[in-house]
Amino acid sequence: MFALFDDAGKFLAGRVMSEADASMQVELDSGKRVKVKATNVLLKFEQPAPAVLLAEARALADEIDLDLAWEFAPEGEFGFADLARDYFDAKAGVVQQAAALLRLFDAPHYFRRAGKGQFRKAPEETVKAALLGIERKRQQQLQIEAWAQDLAEGRCPPPVQEQIYKILFKPDKNGPEYKAVVEASKRSQRAPLDLLQAAGAITSAYQFHWKRFLFENFPKGTGFPQLTAPEIKDELPLAGVRAFSIDDSQTTEIDDALSVQGLGTGTVVFGVHIAAPGLAVTPDSAVDKVARERLSTVYMPGWKITMLPDEVVQAYTLVEGRDCPAVSIYFTMDEASFEIKARETRLERVPIAANLRHDKLDGIVTDATLAGEAEAHYAFAPELAFAWRLARHLKAQREVVRGKPETFNRPDYNFRLAGERMEPPNGSESVEITVRARGSALDLIVAEAMILANSAWGGWLAELGLPGIYRSQASLAPGIKVRMGVKALPHAGMGVAQYTWATSPLRRYVDLVNQWQIIACARHGRTAALAAPFKPKDAQLFSIISAFESAYAAYNGFQNAIERFWTLRWLEQNGTTELTATVMKEGLVRADELPLVFKALGCESLPRGSQVKVRITGLDEMTLDVHASLVERLDGAAQAEAEADAEGDDEELEAAAAPIALAIDVNDSASEAEPATVQN
Repeated sequence: MFALFDDAGKFLAGRVMSEADASMQVELDSGKRVKVKATNVLLKFEQPAPAVLLAEARALADEIDLDLAWEFAPEGEFGFADLARDYFDAKAGVVQQAAALLRLFDAPHYFRRAGKGQFRKAPEETVKAALLGIERKRQQQLQIEAWAQDLAEGRCPPPVQEQIYKILFKPDKNGPEYKAVVEASKRSQRAPLDLLQAAGAITSAYQFHWKRFLFENFPKGTGFPQLTAPEIKDELPLAGVRAFSIDDSQTTEIDDALSVQGLGTGTVVFGVHIAAPGLAVTPDSAVDKVARERLSTVYMPGWKITMLPDEVVQAYTLVEGRDCPAVSIYFTMDEASFEIKARETRLERVPIAANLRHDKLDGIVTDATLAGEAEAHYAFAPELAFAWRLARHLKAQREVVRGKPETFNRPDYNFRLAGERMEPPNGSESVEITVRARGSALDLIVAEAMILANSAWGGWLAELGLPGIYRSQASLAPGIKVRMGVKALPHAGMGVAQYTWATSPLRRYVDLVNQWQIIACARHGRTAALAAPFKPKDAQLFSIISAFESAYAAYNGFQNAIERFWTLRWLEQNGTTELTATVMKEGLVRADELPLVFKALGCESLPRGSQVKVRITGLDEMTLDVHASLVERLDGAAQAEAEADAEGDDEELEAAAAPIALAIDVNDSASEAEPATVQN
């Protein structure tokens, strides 16, 4: 005797070897013996053989018309054998009964399971809805097939074109557009990016990088809602200073300016003046909501996406010829020793006498002119000379705390695109890359002044019991990163007791937050904690820090990537085929005269610091990949390991050479696979 039984939703049949009241031993065709509960046995039969029964039943089941079977099925609960007798004939045999069982079990939209071998007719409305769903799925599958065929043949269907960035980076893996790209990639055996390029979906490498960034970070676009800059209602006193700012000519958000009073008297008052949107913009206001959503200005060659609309920025920026509202901090110090005797924060209007520009003065304001070794033919020469001497003193003090000097052995690079524009670049522009050595005189003046102000304000907030957003670093040991938090902790990398970001409130949201806290201190002194927008342990600060770190990392990553694009474009425009470079590790090299890190074949075994000449053999602006090989080694022995201070820069540069992670999965496995990558 044979038995057909249900094994966890799978129907099996075999020879009955023994039988008891509650179970039986059944031998399958494979020879395996299984114990089957009596309640799971659906049919007992003498013939045909189990394998024949299942084969014939499956074939016959496919012939059963479900609409007809649903019509024939009795109302209420019924067994599969009952349906077989109604559908086939009253003497339906085991093959017909088994066929009915298989067909009923595989059609839950027509028949609901009511127990072992028992079923109920689904309501007519349910059947109709299910059939519509099945037809939609069939039509969708046909559409996927058609789109996949188009893509494989080099044509991109408009619905796929519209979702390119969603498909590649944040896909709905059940979406037909996504499935079509996956299917086409399999058919053509091409990587998704190659496939989409060949199909004309991606025609510009620059637009690919730009639109991908917008898709991920500005899905609603970069436009601003209609905003009006709130007026500053405070009656602010006019400062008795002539302040000057130092920025690039392209800078429109002028956050900071400096002033020097009392030269030649033995006591100098050094002022740092910061634009004061915090005097007008309040938490949860319309302007604040926009700033909090963006969190920072995004910079890139030839363009930027500002944190605030220009009409708001221009209301508070420190433009020359205007008395600008500012949060100022004054340091009263000995003119010779630079010993700070007093510090004071004021809310005031500051006369901005000049906006000095790096690109016009870097070659004129030199160490020699500042030291009095050469004539200084520029405005604010005495003030700049004092600020430079002060900056050198402050830097030396910080280096004592750090335990070693800061090294600026790598230049900064300026990217300039040809022509003026009112729209973002399109990627075809000519690019000029120039070098500005780190630690130049004007850079040093501004950097040290801002560090001085940010450290002093951070200490003041802590002294008055107000939380702020701080940056700290526990030590200079390898792997110890800079962290953001709400406590005033030392910053080992900078050599200061505490450090906030409060000097760029027009460009960074955390600076605006800190400015609100500083304004509360200036207005209320010891009772500031009662009036400040953010109280101790305020959960909002942690939320702001988390959002800011995420956005800032994304913005910096994009800036690095798009600067890499323009560097590759510069190589192409200038026909450059050879570069001198310094070996980093594992075949990675860093170009000596360009902001470019890439792998060069033949450099894998060379020690870190080796000087090499490499040949560029290929560039890919889509993946931002550089193909290169070693020409010769230029130094006789490996140079010393780079200073630990440079390791963070190395990590950022290496990240630019890392793969682009795609969220599209072209693997056959049904389980979740690792994201596909494209070498960048």
